[in-house]
Parts: sequence; structure tokens; C-alpha cells
Amino acid sequence: MHGRLAVRGVDARAAAVIRIEAVWLAVEPIDMRAGADRLLASVVRVFGAARAHHGYLFANARSTRIRLLVHDGFGVWCAARRLNKGSFEWPRNIASDAAPLALTKDQFDALVLGLPWQRLEQMRVITRM
Repeated sequence: MHGRLAVRGVDARAAAVIRIEAVWLAVEPIDMRAGADRLLASVVRVFGAARAHHGYLFANARSTRIRLLVHDGFGVWCAARRLNKGSFEWPRNIASDAAPLALTKDQFDALVLGLPWQRLEQMRVITRM
């Protein structure tokens, strides 16, 4: 019984460590063979620094796979997702000097499901039938 409580305590502490306060989108495609160190170098190059409790999203050239790098204040976590069919809605043709793209929680949730996250506000209102 005591072992189960300890495991639950670890899970709760881990969830507190891996919190994401902001999600940033890297619009240039990246090779999905990149590990955490190479993704971290890309974050520093593109965003200037990796901030604690911020997540940084990358996609491959076909937008069929994404990687999320999260800095938890002590180290980095890396997660990957791919769609079996279709591709993620990923912005294209954005100038390299454009401001970094930040996502809301709703936009992030839609993006990882492969939904049109850029049109969420438009989709919430029906104007014609």
C-alpha cells in the first residue's frame, strides 16, 4: 500500500514539473531524427532562449510529424506525435523575420489532433445556413 502512495506522489510531482505556460511554433521544418540537444539548439537559434515551462513545437517538411520540446526549469522533455493519415495544419510561407507564433491552449489542442487550429474563432460562429 505504501508503494502505491509513493508512486502516486511521484506522478503528481512530475505533472507539476512538466507544466507548459506557453507554446511557441517553429515554422521552419526540422529533421525528425533530431534529438533533444539539436531541438534545443534550434530553440535558442529561432527564439533566442529556451524559457522554463515553455513548449516549442517543430514539424517535419510534410507536416506529418511534430516534436514538442519543453524546458521544465531543470532539463528538457521531448515528445513526438505523428498522424496515421493526413497532416498537421502548419503555417507556410512566413517571413524568417516575422514575430514568433504563440498558441493558445485551444489552438495547441486542435493542432495536435490535426484540426484547423488557425480558424478556431471563425469556426465557433455560424453566420449562414
